Amino acid sequence: MGAINLADAQSSKSDPGNLAQILARQRAAFLAAGAPSLDERLDDLRRLRHAIKSHAARIATLISEDFGNRSRHETLIADVWPVLAAIRHTAKHLPRWMKPTRVPVGVELSWGHARILYQPVGVVGIISPWNYPFQLALTPLMSALAAGNRVMLKPSELTPRTAEFLAEFLAHLFPSEKVATVLGDGSVGAAFSRLPFDHLLYTGSTAVGRLVMQAAAANLTPVTLELGGKSPCIVGEDARLPSAVDSIIYGKLLSAGQTCIAPDYVLLPERRCEEFINLAAQTVKKFYPSLKANPDYTSIVNERHYRRIMQYLDEAKSRGARVIEFNPSQELLLPGDRKIPPTLVVDPDDELALMREEIFGPVLVLKTYRRFEEAIDYINRRPRPLALYYFGNDPANRDEVLRKTVAGDVSVNNTLMHILVNDLPFGGVGASGIGAYHGEFGFQAFSHRKGVFVQSRINSTVLLRPPFGRLTEWILKLLMKR
Repeated sequence: MGAINLADAQSSKSDPGNLAQILARQRAAFLAAGAPSLDERLDDLRRLRHAIKSHAARIATLISEDFGNRSRHETLIADVWPVLAAIRHTAKHLPRWMKPTRVPVGVELSWGHARILYQPVGVVGIISPWNYPFQLALTPLMSALAAGNRVMLKPSELTPRTAEFLAEFLAHLFPSEKVATVLGDGSVGAAFSRLPFDHLLYTGSTAVGRLVMQAAAANLTPVTLELGGKSPCIVGEDARLPSAVDSIIYGKLLSAGQTCIAPDYVLLPERRCEEFINLAAQTVKKFYPSLKANPDYTSIVNERHYRRIMQYLDEAKSRGARVIEFNPSQELLLPGDRKIPPTLVVDPDDELALMREEIFGPVLVLKTYRRFEEAIDYINRRPRPLALYYFGNDPANRDEVLRKTVAGDVSVNNTLMHILVNDLPFGGVGASGIGAYHGEFGFQAFSHRKGVFVQSRINSTVLLRPPFGRLTEWILKLLMKR
């Protein structure tokens, strides 16, 4: 890519009054041009994918600077590569997704035929979060473009370097009438959510998600809310604990736990608790032999979130919970480092903040059970999670978990990996979200499914028109017997 022009990106920075003008320009452009062709959409996807590959190293550097330290490898694995894979998947299948779908009409209307047309909704608003500031901005943006829409993007102000990059990057690839990036603080985000979009996708906390939904309701704007919550792990009696612990600790410590689908707490048999703790210590030492200067161990994104997690731990300690820190090299980690050692909290009181709030840090809660049913009951007494993880080899127990719990998505004998399967919907349920996207589900989320019925020259429904008489009565009896 050549030099990047910042003019379009900067014109909307911190100016809520300008947002309506951007939306109006995009909507006018959409109405004037109509739905883009398959070739146009594929060209957008190819150019986007090529540009991402060209800037992968810069993306990793900027995200690391925003966090204080973020593992370059983790960024490439979890922020960049999933977008590239999603674009490749979408480009491969988009011709099929765009084709009208024939549907049966029933014997009563057999002289006609029906189909579903997939049309872009118009202008899509996307509010993306700080924790995966590239993936969670570009994946829904890519899906919206594949569906033929215009897009306004509001990235998080908590990762300002990445937000500025996204504005530059997208302004260089697309005209502002197609893709516009809006920079600014929470007041800009609030104004953004009040715009009359044709669809609005928000990724972030449940508390802010409620406010976004309230703002969107004033315009009857359809929403997709990708929220969070406390994602549980159930460890069965027959689980292969060494591999389970490796997977759980990896899922918890990726980006220092600042992942919406990170395991939040583990439900495990009482007799296996100490074994889990010992294995966790070994796994942490294997993954992160040091913490302070280790480029693989990510910092907490800012001081406010650092203090929040430390307050959770201070409260747990003051209330007598067993708190176990893993610091393999026994380094002194200062508040300015914003690095919190991997920590287990064993059987804390359910009234503690770390049991009521999403932790979003390298702290994992262990809760023990005596009967398998207790674990399922514990999950079902709480808000439905974005992700649920089960470790065990008994098909009956696995199926019981799948049948009796409700969660956005489930991974069995692994953590996090379901998000990489582009043929699976990704989304929450209840407090963890509304709607889903990824793959074809993303294409459909940002499309209007228009039902079309075409009547042939032979029209049997004329027999149901007035004036009604004996023939009508006979036809109705026949129809209602079916």
